[in-house]
Amino acid sequence: MKMYAHHKRVWKFLYFILKPWICHKFNIECEEIKVDGPIVLIVNHTNTWDPLILARALKHKQVYFVASEHIFRLGFISKVINWLVGPIARKKGASGKETTEKCLKHLHEGHSICIFGEGEQSWDGLSKSVIRGTGKLVKDSGATLVNYRLIGGYMSLPRWADNVRKGKIIGEVAGIYSPEQLKDKSPEEINEIMNKDIFVDMWDFEEKNKIKYIGKNRAEHLERMLYLCPKCLNINTLKSSGDYLNCSCGFNVLFNEYGFLEPSEPFKNLAQWEKWQKDKIRNLEFNRISEDILFKEEGASFKEILPDHTSNDLEEGELVLTINSLSCGKYNFDLKDISKMAMTRYGVLLFTYKDLYYQIRLEGEVNLRKYLEIWKKINNKE
Repeated sequence: MKMYAHHKRVWKFLYFILKPWICHKFNIECEEIKVDGPIVLIVNHTNTWDPLILARALKHKQVYFVASEHIFRLGFISKVINWLVGPIARKKGASGKETTEKCLKHLHEGHSICIFGEGEQSWDGLSKSVIRGTGKLVKDSGATLVNYRLIGGYMSLPRWADNVRKGKIIGEVAGIYSPEQLKDKSPEEINEIMNKDIFVDMWDFEEKNKIKYIGKNRAEHLERMLYLCPKCLNINTLKSSGDYLNCSCGFNVLFNEYGFLEPSEPFKNLAQWEKWQKDKIRNLEFNRISEDILFKEEGASFKEILPDHTSNDLEEGELVLTINSLSCGKYNFDLKDISKMAMTRYGVLLFTYKDLYYQIRLEGEVNLRKYLEIWKKINNKE
């Protein structure tokens, strides 16, 4: 209880200190959440600043955020974050059982929690489905479900970008459901409610509202998201410069202030390009390194992540993916035996293999999203 009281005091202090700054930085208009008692707050995930942006709507409601486990491996910074707000760790690419237990403990003690339901930031401006077990957690909690929708966060700071673009972020309560309203619904039905409430199509919104997102070098680092050229079908040949993305084959496209591509053929927006490249990768319709090797990258670091958020360095070397296996140096894994896989940012791959938790990191602009897509293809994942 002492720690909870401490976190409430910190929350109030940070709210009044950070509110003017965060609102100015992003031009935020957020509807306040006014619900008594413990809540499970489900929000779509738009950019890395979402917890601070969302706090604008939580003047009278302190919550514990579920956060990616990697922020607990930042040494002194992790200690400061934990002391300030006490986030709940979630291992991407691993079982969420421990996270669920900690969430339920908070809720049964009368605290509120916030979950970014998709489990990761949007790559393409479209919301994904919530993590499958979220509906069961809500049902088991006995708390009020509050669904909240953030619009414009993706264009303000895309997952692949480093620079903030000044436009507008809108936050709105999408639905409030009491325990009584949910008691006769299955976890799957609750998932459907959350998916419907928090879904955002950034491109449809922009078509209708035409909001400019002003910033320098708008296309910079777009190759962190886009890895397949639509003209030559080569991997990792796309390079960003200023407001443009181009390929060595001569392909060139502008990313404009509204987030649309010029010329608008073959793709008008990033969601169209993302769907196309995902289909091509899963159908193996691209230029491979060889008949056996799909992708290969130099300079990968491979480590095991331990339960206490420390790690063991295992290997540094070449990362290779075939249609059946993933290897780094002397370590080799059958893709079918990798039970879970996910990413943080664009160059960190996390996965579970025989109950052990591993991380592969690549520095620079090389992204590992194509590796994740092949794993999903082999294991019939969406």
